Amino acid sequence: MNIKTIKSEFPIFKQKIKNKPLIYLDSANSSQKPKAVIDRISNFYETEFSNVGRSVHTLAVKATNRFEATRDILKKYLNAKYREEIIFTKGATEAINLVASSYGKKFINKGDEILITELEHHSNYVPWHFVRKEKGAVIKFAPVNENGEVEIDEIKKLISSKTKIIAITHISNVTGAIMPIKKIIELAKEKNIPVLIDGTQGAPHLHIDMQDLGCDFYAISCHKMYGPNGLGILYAKKKWLEVLPPYQGGGGMINEVKKDDITFAETPTKFEAGTMQTAEVVAFAESIKFIEKLGIKNIEDHENEVLEYGLEKLRKNNSINIIGNPINRGSVLCFTMKGIHPHDIATILDDDGVAIRAGHHCCQILHDKLGIAATARASIGVYNSKEDIDILCKAIENCKKVFQI
Repeated sequence: MNIKTIKSEFPIFKQKIKNKPLIYLDSANSSQKPKAVIDRISNFYETEFSNVGRSVHTLAVKATNRFEATRDILKKYLNAKYREEIIFTKGATEAINLVASSYGKKFINKGDEILITELEHHSNYVPWHFVRKEKGAVIKFAPVNENGEVEIDEIKKLISSKTKIIAITHISNVTGAIMPIKKIIELAKEKNIPVLIDGTQGAPHLHIDMQDLGCDFYAISCHKMYGPNGLGILYAKKKWLEVLPPYQGGGGMINEVKKDDITFAETPTKFEAGTMQTAEVVAFAESIKFIEKLGIKNIEDHENEVLEYGLEKLRKNNSINIIGNPINRGSVLCFTMKGIHPHDIATILDDDGVAIRAGHHCCQILHDKLGIAATARASIGVYNSKEDIDILCKAIENCKKVFQI
């Protein structure tokens, strides 16, 4: 892969940060956007904009067709069985909230159990906490081992006759652990337990095939897939969408409204209440085209090469403690430095044009388990290179000089 050519497709890399080239190592937080995506949003507003699914004039029909074409592109990309299994949301957070609310309302009762892990992002814990509070359910946490991963045997131990759903991350945004989700899904199927996968960190980096995985729900954050902000995808098996109640009420999601009764539209419209983020949905088709042009396997191989190089370099630095040592690792490098707070690390690295994230990364339960308040995190996207890692390491050395370590 020609990283220089790929990087040239992202306008943001033309600028400098504090007179230094931008080294963007924060894609686990949000990826940068290729010009094709940016231009598509602009072009849509300039020449094609209208609300979708409402009017019959030319612009409305064209906008609706563009909107629905993205659904077809995603059906193919994710290998969903039906186009109706693709629901547009405002993010992966809303996608998980949709499932927790609708599934919890209909299928979870007092004493029932929800199984998650200690790796989970708050977005895959807080919605289930709401269900716990409302329905009197119990949340069980599969523990993280010393390598920062969750062993399937730990999940197996916690499954009981009261387990109503398993909700787990695909890739940890802290330790980088790639969960054995296919084995977990197979295990759940034996017990007729539905599985939700938080694919926020998985979908941008791995080949995703819903027929191969067999999960019931899969949540995607589009802004981490070189797409627009404010947009998410929920893949859900049609059998669930047909029986789950709507998540929100309003325009678009109804069939007929009377004073004494309301009937709802068919899926996916039933779960897409109100005015949708039309330009973002249309532009996300360009994000998928960008990924397909490069090839997701090529992206995965390239990112793994940069990741391994980064691990090798950071492990040689005695001041660095890398968080987690999972057998299978995604494009995340979380670390701490002796005597330097992660926020100070990120601030000083920014002086060298290096963008990383610092904090608990919306994973306070995991950080509590690790006995630390925060970590610094460098995360890799398709536009990163080994040279970026070299600059990161040089900036870390500058950080040590500032603190005289």
